[in-house]
Amino acid sequence: MKIFSSRRGKTTKVSAVTKFGLKKWMASQPLQTSNWIKKVGFDGTSGSTCLVPGEDGSLEQVLVGVSDSLKIWDTGGLAGGLPEGIYSFVGFNDKGTATLATLGWALGAYRFDRYKKPVPLKTFLQWPEFCDKKHVERTVEATFLVRDLINTPAEDMGPSELEKFTRSLAEKHNAKFRVIRGKQLLSQNYPAIHAIGRASDDAPRLIDVTWGKTTHPKVTLVGKGVCFDTGGLDIKPASGMKFMKKDMGGAAHVLGVASMLISAKAQVRLRVLIPAVENNIAGNSIRPLDVVRTRNGKTIEIGHTDAEGRVILADALSEAAREKPGLIIDFATLTGAARVALGADLPALFTNDDALAELMLKSGKAVQDPLWRLPLWSGYRSQIEGKTADLTNSADTGFGGAITAALFLQEFVEPATCWAHVDLMAWNSTARPGRPEGGEAMGLRAVYQSILDWIGQ
Repeated sequence: MKIFSSRRGKTTKVSAVTKFGLKKWMASQPLQTSNWIKKVGFDGTSGSTCLVPGEDGSLEQVLVGVSDSLKIWDTGGLAGGLPEGIYSFVGFNDKGTATLATLGWALGAYRFDRYKKPVPLKTFLQWPEFCDKKHVERTVEATFLVRDLINTPAEDMGPSELEKFTRSLAEKHNAKFRVIRGKQLLSQNYPAIHAIGRASDDAPRLIDVTWGKTTHPKVTLVGKGVCFDTGGLDIKPASGMKFMKKDMGGAAHVLGVASMLISAKAQVRLRVLIPAVENNIAGNSIRPLDVVRTRNGKTIEIGHTDAEGRVILADALSEAAREKPGLIIDFATLTGAARVALGADLPALFTNDDALAELMLKSGKAVQDPLWRLPLWSGYRSQIEGKTADLTNSADTGFGGAITAALFLQEFVEPATCWAHVDLMAWNSTARPGRPEGGEAMGLRAVYQSILDWIGQ
């Protein structure tokens, strides 16, 4: 999708004004311009726009209201809300604001039109002079990748298609690709992934990508890849199942982060692990109170077949920990409890390392992609103890569900390994400037920046 124009000819200027600074700005303009702004009631509210006509009635310039401290979504509605033409920014005169404003514009240009006649974008932004072009390009590419993968229905984004996409991404970046599929999971000791995915005609698998020099710090990303979640035999109601194509959002996010790191030539030895399954219903479905073995030897009592994501992550995290990387980060659309606690927009962060938590929260704030830390409260550890197995995947109490899920995952990470778990929604229920309804990248930029900060790049 073409979003930007490199042309240096005539453009329509988009001037950024704050609510507080509007009066001063208007005083510098011709009387007819200031009268027009008063007449249409434009007040500089962040994200609002005002189309200012010239004497001949054509569009002379655009005003966009921005926050006193620029927010990424202040410019998010411009690409889809302005008349056809080529535009250029006025007022973003440093690298930080120019890059942020440009990124907001670009993210608002996203369209998912795989299944309908495409509506071409008719507004284009001239690259601002001070913008970090490469950063914008890699961020937009990764964000669109995440959104596209999540938005694609399970019929076209099952475990096989997710494997195919990941393979093509690995080939594009000259990364090593490996997959363990179907009954190979049993022979190579990934029994939990196999148990959850065995009821689907599309075989379960573990997707494994590595990139970078072995001498660089080891960073492993793990993404939940439940390509569709019926809930299993404890079947979801229709309302709960409708959006379950998004349950591979964790996998989409780790691919997005990997894409950014590789494009930035980050000095990491990167590994990406995606357990890809469909939680389906058949004669061989996993049953309530079945006991599943895992890669690290611990056993799991299936308290609920709809708590499957943590079960497949158990094997993937065990493999991630086996290599003793310096850092493991997993993404998962894991619990409704995290959404109850923090809402749909704010991913929950759990980590076993206070310094890492501080770094990730600081990095997320710096790039305006916030995370919020919740505790790995050891007092709830008894709630995940199984009655006929070491662990249960579903605590009997409904309280603290995001915490008990994180405590469950922690059982499969070596205590000495620096680890973070991101529990996210990965979906916009309604459209807002820069954030269309549907699949969404949440915590993507935060984790990318966190890794760069962690390695000191």
